[in-house]
Amino acid sequence: MAGLVVFGVFALAAVASAFAAVTGYRGQVCDPDRGYEVPARVAADAALTEKANRLVAHWYSGATALSLAPLYPLYAQMSGPDPAGLSLPTLLALAGYGLLVGALAVYPVERIKRLDSSGPSGTEGN
Repeated sequence: MAGLVVFGVFALAAVASAFAAVTGYRGQVCDPDRGYEVPARVAADAALTEKANRLVAHWYSGATALSLAPLYPLYAQMSGPDPAGLSLPTLLALAGYGLLVGALAVYPVERIKRLDSSGPSGTEGN
């Protein structure tokens, strides 16, 4: 049962990250109806908007790939001839891995907030 729950969590994270990455690739990060809340300066400056779209597209694509990575081993373990439950060390390792993927997904949102306070073109402190 624990394997199914962990599988579902990583699958849901992959789908959510993929939708966020598509938002970045389509250039809709600063669109208030489809994107994120961004500082007014970022939404008004074309260079900062492009950088925000790139950040979201690239970092969420990485989070999608990393969320998909444990799905096949989990599926193989669950559907094998002798499906055993996940051990505590395995669950702890997957929890740590999930936190890492979550931190990767939060980075572009926090970075966009800092674009507002950076230099005139948003290139300081890359």
